[in-house]
Amino acid sequence: MEASGKRRTQKGSAYRLIVSMGMVSLFGDVTYEGARSITGPYLAVLGGGAAIVGLVSGLGDFLGYALRLASGYIADRTKAYWPLTFAGYALIFSIPVMAFAGNWKTAALLIVLERLGKAIRTPARDTILSHAAKEVGRGWGFGLHELFDQIGAVLGPLIFTTVFIFRGNYRQGFGILWIPAALSMLFLVRAAIKTPAPEKLEPGGAETGGRGDNILKEEELKKLPRLFWSYALFTFFSVAGIMHFQLVAFHLKVHRLAPDVLIPVLYIIEMAVDGGAALVMGRAYDSVGMRFLVIAPVLSLPVAWLSLSGGFGLAVAGIAFLGVVIGIHETIMRAAIADLTATARRGVAYGIFNTIYGLAYLVGGVTMGLLYEKVSITGVVAFSAAMEALAIAAFVLTGFSRMKTAA
Repeated sequence: MEASGKRRTQKGSAYRLIVSMGMVSLFGDVTYEGARSITGPYLAVLGGGAAIVGLVSGLGDFLGYALRLASGYIADRTKAYWPLTFAGYALIFSIPVMAFAGNWKTAALLIVLERLGKAIRTPARDTILSHAAKEVGRGWGFGLHELFDQIGAVLGPLIFTTVFIFRGNYRQGFGILWIPAALSMLFLVRAAIKTPAPEKLEPGGAETGGRGDNILKEEELKKLPRLFWSYALFTFFSVAGIMHFQLVAFHLKVHRLAPDVLIPVLYIIEMAVDGGAALVMGRAYDSVGMRFLVIAPVLSLPVAWLSLSGGFGLAVAGIAFLGVVIGIHETIMRAAIADLTATARRGVAYGIFNTIYGLAYLVGGVTMGLLYEKVSITGVVAFSAAMEALAIAAFVLTGFSRMKTAA
């Protein structure tokens, strides 16, 4: 009875931490996703050209992923998971400060600073979440967090839409974002006060390698296991083949398949599908295990063809598939890292994972963009399919398909 009561208390504490961190991400996403939906036009208003918009967005996203390798290493070396999470979220205030930007250079610096903050906080935050998710099911825990995240991603663009509907301007829109940025920090303070030592939610994690199961051998607890690197290869191919929403939106625009006002709505649809899929896929991962990861490249296969090869209806279907795929990547792909690594190396593992993710995203995006412009739509579809086929092959050859359970 005493053990059962202690388990219920642990589980309750885990849920409270996941929900608190979910609220942090919700208001954080309201802030920076709201800004990301209009930073391109805002830079143009401030005098930046198309090349500047592309450079700033590309550089910001690349740094936001690549620098996670360093921040993950620092997190593991110092165990300062909460301080790093606070430092990363503090930089989110660079977004509302954009209301005072007088030129595109200042705005560009603030955009990159926010991405730098994401690089600092993500490995530490995901490590904190991995401890809590151990108690409720890793897939479910990360799925619940992603649901909160995507609610914010939907609300953010809607805030700017509302501002413009009531004849507001960019500066007023950015000014409103002080509120969600402050709320994000308040929930983070609450989470840190309530659970100052989240690693205690994962009994034996530091000694047994996360779940305390046989996925990791004893000698692998102080280093990243071979399976992690196999998983990294699978991740690279799977991500490189993902069709980017920006390219789909460009296609809809230049081929006049959708009016400009409808394109942001399609982005909201993708975010909403992402949030719903995260919970379903997370629960399925907890039931089926590592072999369920193959669903990521399988569902990515039709996205490019649906999005680019037909009319508006097929494009919407492609965007819906894309939402499911992103939900998978943000949920079970992250959860799997915790199942493959010991807690002592988890910050580094998340850092490497995110760096590979960002590199694959950059390689895939640039390649598909060049194929679209210089070759043909068929070339884009073929490249995407080839990358996902390689991901499936890597998945089978490295043995994940034979793993029956995640626990």
